[in-house]
Amino acid sequence: MNRIEGMAHIEEPVPVRRNWQDTFRNASDLALLGILTTVGSLGVVTAGAAVATASAAVHDWAADVSWPRFRVTLHRFARGLLPGIPATLVALVASALLTLNLSAIARGVVPGGAPLAAATILLIVAALGYAGITVVEVGRSGGTGWRAAARAAAQTAQRRPLAVLACAGVIGLVIALALMIIPVLVPVLAGYAIFALHMVIHRLT
Repeated sequence: MNRIEGMAHIEEPVPVRRNWQDTFRNASDLALLGILTTVGSLGVVTAGAAVATASAAVHDWAADVSWPRFRVTLHRFARGLLPGIPATLVALVASALLTLNLSAIARGVVPGGAPLAAATILLIVAALGYAGITVVEVGRSGGTGWRAAARAAAQTAQRRPLAVLACAGVIGLVIALALMIIPVLVPVLAGYAIFALHMVIHRLT
């Protein structure tokens, strides 16, 4: 009996411990991912493809702690160019409208005062959360299915309202950090933001 218990004790899996080198390497990889995503988004019309490709790369890394090969990433970016254009335009238009609306309320141009301002802020939070979930879902699809990702994000938002708030919190925190740090370091945040969104959705769903 003691022998059997001893064998069972020996066969228990030993948890993998990560040292500081693994942590530093992962942090460096995410920083580089953020820089590449920012560079890929400079063309505006390429922003959707850049974000989708980065999200797909983070999804692969989260699955088996291995980044996709360069050829795979380049292929995903090329395939995601056309599908990413409508997504980019929708994001730009929605951002502009919400910003203008909030600015008009703050200046008193639009009647409604505090209640309308509060409603607009809630709408912005919902939009940010929904956008964050969509970014995660498009990464799960391989970086091309923005429409399918939008539908999946809507279903996730209905089932897990907390996911919307969590993703909005992540994006809000990234925006706040971007305003506080040196502008040169802002691109680094993109990789960490996408990674954080994936981790939040993974934990909550």
